[in-house]
Amino acid sequence: MDFIKKLRPFDIIVIALVIIALFVFVITQTGRRQTSSKQIEAETKVDIEVYFRGVVITSQNSPFKEGEETFITIRNVPYTKLRIKNTNYERKKIMLPSANSSKSYQLVDDLTSPFNYDFLVTLEDDAKITKDGAVVGGNKIKIGLPVTLEGVDYKLNGIVSNITLSKPAEGSIVDEDLDAEVNKNQDVH
Repeated sequence: MDFIKKLRPFDIIVIALVIIALFVFVITQTGRRQTSSKQIEAETKVDIEVYFRGVVITSQNSPFKEGEETFITIRNVPYTKLRIKNTNYERKKIMLPSANSSKSYQLVDDLTSPFNYDFLVTLEDDAKITKDGAVVGGNKIKIGLPVTLEGVDYKLNGIVSNITLSKPAEGSIVDEDLDAEVNKNQDVH
């Protein structure tokens, strides 16, 4: 009992922290607590579609070329170079009333902004699939996430508009449920 009376408050705090750490270690080792590495259900390639609205380009050529690499920045944090899998673009459109009675409006090119284009760029990357969705470079990739693509002659800000699996997942849970979970509420095509 003399030993307990000689303990200082600092000693009691250190002993309590050691006991708590041992308790957490035992719970983790017995499988009652999940670590982040156990939350990964699969690893696969994903297609990330990035939408750019109202990009002003006076050239007739798209700055994005299929097969080339572009550097991506996610949430203002530089990530890596990714391969451009697909790119689509068209001039800015406006709605005008239609003279045809079968349609109430028609889409035409906006002649007041001849150099305004909308781009849809598809990138491919390796991702870890969790219950919360795809994780790329330590970032959860979700629709609406702002990203920046940078090439030799461009640096443009866009928004993630879709995430899909580009090939079947390789991991412990490989089935249609995983594919459906990743694509749930994401594929608008």
